[in-house]
Amino acid sequence: MDTWDEIRTAWHVAKAGTVSGAAEALGVHHATVIRHIDALEARLGVKLFQRHSRGYTLTEAGEVLAQVGRTTEEQFAQMEARLCGLDAGISGELVITTLPDLCGLIMPALAQLVIDYPDLRLRLRTERRVFRLEYGEAHVAVRAGSQPSEPDNVVQLLRHWPVGLYASPAYLARHGQPGSDAELAAHLFVGDDQEDTRAPFLRWLATRGYQQVFRSNEASAQRAAVEAGLGLGFLFPEQAAPDLVQVRPPRPEWDVPLWLVSHVDLHRTPKVQAVLAALKGGMQA
Repeated sequence: MDTWDEIRTAWHVAKAGTVSGAAEALGVHHATVIRHIDALEARLGVKLFQRHSRGYTLTEAGEVLAQVGRTTEEQFAQMEARLCGLDAGISGELVITTLPDLCGLIMPALAQLVIDYPDLRLRLRTERRVFRLEYGEAHVAVRAGSQPSEPDNVVQLLRHWPVGLYASPAYLARHGQPGSDAELAAHLFVGDDQEDTRAPFLRWLATRGYQQVFRSNEASAQRAAVEAGLGLGFLFPEQAAPDLVQVRPPRPEWDVPLWLVSHVDLHRTPKVQAVLAALKGGMQA
């Protein structure tokens, strides 16, 4: 059946939850979206959506069709990324993904990359979820923690990033400065809200059973909590506020390994090699 346009429309309605949202994403009139949905439901003989005042909700049949749309969109994105990566020139769009806290660390290297290759257009995608290079979500990833193990990726160790234990003067005024490591057990800590964290220093904290008075899934919120005096917290020295006190200096067991990741199909293309070289040159300790 020649129904790809209609399936694509249904997929966008499923993502947006409304006809107007799908119409905006597709650049068409909302009447076109409704016509495509009606035609597809008539052709398949099933209801794909439940219509209500707040928008469109997928039926069980709609969930099946949405999976087709999702998979097809991912495959098109993968194809586009690979075709673009075959371009011999170092130009056009290049997508890099990393954690929000690593942005400041990689930015000087990216700035030099744009100076060296003015025809490049960079996109930086920062989320805690792992972007899938095999689906073309990014060309290069800078990841932290345990070594990435996804198949068909080229993984290179970039450097180890040291981490220290910090506290605010206000916290130390209330609770005192811990002398030995044994005294840390009497203190309050700021931690991470993810049970499966890959950060070595947070794993170390979890094994000690220290009291975590504040936890968050955002590193910026953890940093703010330490600055506000809620407890002791692990910070990268480059990101610690000047008035914070380093309670413990960095230790090798707390260091965070940073990894460069690229997909095997694009690894040797000039564009990817250029960004890998820039990151290696600008970030290795």
